[in-house]
Amino acid sequence: MNLQAVRQRIESATRVAGRPFQSVRLLAVSKTFPPEAVREAAQAGLRDFGENYAQEGVEKIRELSALALTWHYIGPIQSNKTRAIAEHFDWVHSIDRAKIAARLAEARGAGRTELATKSGVAPSEAAQLAKEVAALPRLKLRGLMAVPEPTPDEALQRRRFGQLRELRDRLNRDGFAMDTLSMGMSADLEAAIAEGATLVRVGTAIFGERRD
Repeated sequence: MNLQAVRQRIESATRVAGRPFQSVRLLAVSKTFPPEAVREAAQAGLRDFGENYAQEGVEKIRELSALALTWHYIGPIQSNKTRAIAEHFDWVHSIDRAKIAARLAEARGAGRTELATKSGVAPSEAAQLAKEVAALPRLKLRGLMAVPEPTPDEALQRRRFGQLRELRDRLNRDGFAMDTLSMGMSADLEAAIAEGATLVRVGTAIFGERRD
């Protein structure tokens, strides 16, 4: 496990950007890795874990429930999986249409707040979807998520991440209160942090190559 190296990269990137280290939350993408890998990472101090597949994620959440971890659903959402996601995950990063958000809100237990980010829509459609999500009960709209096309060009990486930050800022000027930018992964987290990422999603650089 390469957790220390990832933390050092985040610390260096935040220092260069003139930001506090604590301003960036590290989300360990644990999809396809067994519960034992999550347990090892938790013992090393990680508390946030991301899953792309509902059934696999729910199984891990149940098995590791004693660890009091925070679980993020970061994959595409099928309508028939919304109840399981709403009942077990703390964050959802991939709301891309109002219907899915409404189903999550309906399935969310009373007294729990779904902490939602959104993805998969054109910038021109973001304001309308954000408005619809923000109006739903038991959901809390926290911010935006992006997965740009991979590129080794750091300047291009920064332009793409900067576009998401600018979109978040425009939405906030229109009355939203988004505090989260979920962007940056193993290959481009430095560029994402330079452009304001508050949460980076890292899998390979922590756990090694995927097993899927």
